[in-house]
Amino acid sequence: MLELKNVSFKVDTEDGEKEILKDINLKIDDKFVAITGPNGGGKSTLAKIIAGIYNPTGGQILLDGEDITNKSITERAQMGISFAFQQPVRFKGLTVGDLITLASGKKISVSEACTYLSEVGLCAREYIDREINASLSGGELKRIEIAMIMARSTKLSVFDEPEAGIDLWSFNNLIRVFEKMNEKTNGSIIIISHQEKILDIADKIIVVANGEVKSYGTKKDILPALLRNENTSFSCVKL
Repeated sequence: MLELKNVSFKVDTEDGEKEILKDINLKIDDKFVAITGPNGGGKSTLAKIIAGIYNPTGGQILLDGEDITNKSITERAQMGISFAFQQPVRFKGLTVGDLITLASGKKISVSEACTYLSEVGLCAREYIDREINASLSGGELKRIEIAMIMARSTKLSVFDEPEAGIDLWSFNNLIRVFEKMNEKTNGSIIIISHQEKILDIADKIIVVANGEVKSYGTKKDILPALLRNENTSFSCVKL
């Protein structure tokens, strides 16, 4: 279980100190949680604080009861936290197979690496030896990144707006990948998103706005109000 206690995050600006997150209190132990809210509300900052990319300026973060507040991104990765960026990183000279093997943390066979690619809807024979370079589309990179996370078998996988920069066909394929990942994973998945289709497959939805948690509950309780744009400063996007 992931627990955030009174987590805050402030940055210095030309106009003085700005509070991005304000006293966040959350307990996340569901299998699939979506975090949504208006742009600039603090969603991505919250995701990066969970992953260890940013350190909170106040509060405490616990993973399965262990205090990880001051642990680095590397230490958190070793403890089982994965983070997928909006724009996946390209690694010149490395093949898709190399990355999946590295992600697994152990020596795996080509057939095992191919299995992970098949799980995300990619023809393994066509991708296993391809370099991670500009020839791959955004949708392909997203699915390869998910295959890497599946190979790691992490306790907690965090995705920051995985739909960013991909076309409708790739997005629909991505939804199917997340549905399959939700069925098979033994850990928890947190996805930052505005997309109705992603929110609709989540067990719980957290709405973050103005640096605060505005609501947290099941999709049955939260999603209808978002679709009607009631009591919110944004609406989720239908694709």
